[in-house]
Amino acid sequence: MASVSSSVDGGNTVSFAHRLAGSPRFKALFRDGMDLVEQVATYLDGPGREEAKNLPRPVAIAYAAESMRLTTRLMQVASWLLVQRAVNEGDMEPAQAEAEKHKVRLCVQDVASGPGVFAQLPPLLQELTARSLRLQNRIIYLDRTIRLPEESLPAAPAGVATEFDLQRERIRQAFHAR
Repeated sequence: MASVSSSVDGGNTVSFAHRLAGSPRFKALFRDGMDLVEQVATYLDGPGREEAKNLPRPVAIAYAAESMRLTTRLMQVASWLLVQRAVNEGDMEPAQAEAEKHKVRLCVQDVASGPGVFAQLPPLLQELTARSLRLQNRIIYLDRTIRLPEESLPAAPAGVATEFDLQRERIRQAFHAR
């Protein structure tokens, strides 16, 4: 897993990717992600199953499609979170983590249904889906940010910070805050 490094405190190099998984914010993100996985599993195995039985056929089909997509989305997110944590804890080498990334592709997965059908789905499924989409977007953005090699960043004139540099620095500060 390529890590973006930045120079801080007089030239000491700090790996952003390495520091990420040990930060309190990552731990909160990890906890939120795993809690959402648990909530979705509980819902789909219990109340959701009962709600689906009472839906009209077209909406029941949409329910099945959305629940499969929701489960897949959360499996990708959970895999990413677990790999990040394993690298930080020394249980996995960065190169091994990069190989793992190719096994479970982290990609954008939107809802499967159109807005009209989605609105007919049980409210809790809609809420869980929306939460999973927000989490997925955060993880994908974070993954892209920490994987972007330093040399691929656009060059800015000396003394001028690009918007990307400012955003990346805000992320670094947020994850390094103790």
